[in-house]
Amino acid sequence: MLGFAAGGVCGVEPTRYRDELLAWLDAGKHGEMSWLKEQIDSRLDPALILDGARSVLMVADLYVDRNDAKDVPLDGSRGRIARYCRGRNYHGEIKRRLHKLADHLREVYPGEEFRSFVDTAPMLERELAARCGIGWTAKHTLIINERLGSYLLLGGFATTMELAPPEDQPSAKDRCGECARCIDACPTGAITPYSVDARRCISYLTLEHESVIDDDLVGSMGSWLAGCDICQEVCPHNSPRGDRAGDGVADRYAPRRDSFDLLEVLGWSEGARRGAFTTSAMKRITLMQMKRNAIICAGNAMRTERNDRLMRRLTKLAGDESENQVVRETASAVLESLPA
Repeated sequence: MLGFAAGGVCGVEPTRYRDELLAWLDAGKHGEMSWLKEQIDSRLDPALILDGARSVLMVADLYVDRNDAKDVPLDGSRGRIARYCRGRNYHGEIKRRLHKLADHLREVYPGEEFRSFVDTAPMLERELAARCGIGWTAKHTLIINERLGSYLLLGGFATTMELAPPEDQPSAKDRCGECARCIDACPTGAITPYSVDARRCISYLTLEHESVIDDDLVGSMGSWLAGCDICQEVCPHNSPRGDRAGDGVADRYAPRRDSFDLLEVLGWSEGARRGAFTTSAMKRITLMQMKRNAIICAGNAMRTERNDRLMRRLTKLAGDESENQVVRETASAVLESLPA
């Protein structure tokens, strides 16, 4: 279907995890993502995002084949980026095809309405994907498809049409079993079964958090500059199996790079940041965040091998009054933590 790796439909009904979501928010586990509390009624009941909504269609794009999910080790001068950031910006790639499908259905079924979303509406997309048979919500809270694994990007639309699930639409049976590899592997201890404390998640810290990162987490962030794949890398459902997953990965998600030179990032201007992220899902990451993250990556690398060029750059940033305060404070804290 329009090149998507998986898809399905379900009826519109309130979330089955109302109590869990509200408790998670009340505990502050969403960190600085205050927008998760906005339009909470729509998150709890997807019918509210479109007047007269009766059905939801969900789709998934595969952005990494499980047989290709091995990384070449980086040296200490580079910062790693999560795999979903390595190809073209998935928001536009998925929404373009969803709009095409919705436009076609409007012609065939005049009077029906559609609202597409790819991280752009207050929807619990992973719960909807599970209800549509795309996969199950795993212990690390991501969707796992039994055939494709978890390297999936989700999108969909709500519609006033009443869509019946195909006869062969699978049910999302939980196949995590007793496995706890994702929980054990998370370096910051962010994961408990079927829940993630965003305040400790490396993906959240590098992509969403806009303040100084707590000292007790910095050392566990390793070389992750933007995002993190650890919980997916250790998952048995992402292990190589010899055959290709589905029809493979579309060229649009072919990786353009897997890392950035830290010294380069630390010298970026706003224009350089925009130029580096023109067609990337990373374009929403601010210059401050990238520099802060690069400082942390540099500090973690220099705990095992000194790099004089990085040391000089961090020293300069720490004392540069024209720099963002978070950048200065992070550079100062990292320098103080390094062995003499």
